[in-house]
Amino acid sequence: MSKSIGMVEFTSISRGIYAVDQMVKTAEVEIVTATTTCPGKYFAIVTGDVASVNNSVEVGEQYAKEYLIDSMVIPSVAPEVFPAIAGGVMPEYMDAVGIVEAFALAPMVVAADSVLKAVNVEPIELRLGSGLGGKSFFTFTGDVAAVTAGIESAKNALMLKGLLVNAEVIPSPSPKVLPSLL
Repeated sequence: MSKSIGMVEFTSISRGIYAVDQMVKTAEVEIVTATTTCPGKYFAIVTGDVASVNNSVEVGEQYAKEYLIDSMVIPSVAPEVFPAIAGGVMPEYMDAVGIVEAFALAPMVVAADSVLKAVNVEPIELRLGSGLGGKSFFTFTGDVAAVTAGIESAKNALMLKGLLVNAEVIPSPSPKVLPSLL
């Protein structure tokens, strides 16, 4: 069974924690992550069936009120998104690396999902705001053509909201750079 994923981002940490409590009390969802992020914001990602995730995110939006930054629901998320959010995975071999950077968190989750569904690549990390001044980035690897196509997919997803900062393809990355990717 495919899982859905939803995210709500708040400008207030206290309201975020309160709203997330209401989100999980109202709908049968699991928290993937719920944490503070720079600069003094809070976000939560939940997973479950489509109806439950939709309901949970709607509740989060309602309780957020004026503290809502953004929200999103992906009905059938690429399963590789979960380990990328959890802290990343270092593949054994990297022909090329793609890096996509955005001004916001929720659109980056959507962009990462679009990349993983569009091309045959492996995620490395989906970093959401921690130590990034509220920005986010997604790194992934595969052959040069797939990584290039993945970058285009991510750019298209992020340009819809005007939140793309930059995107790069690194063919044959130096082994000296690889440890810095996680």
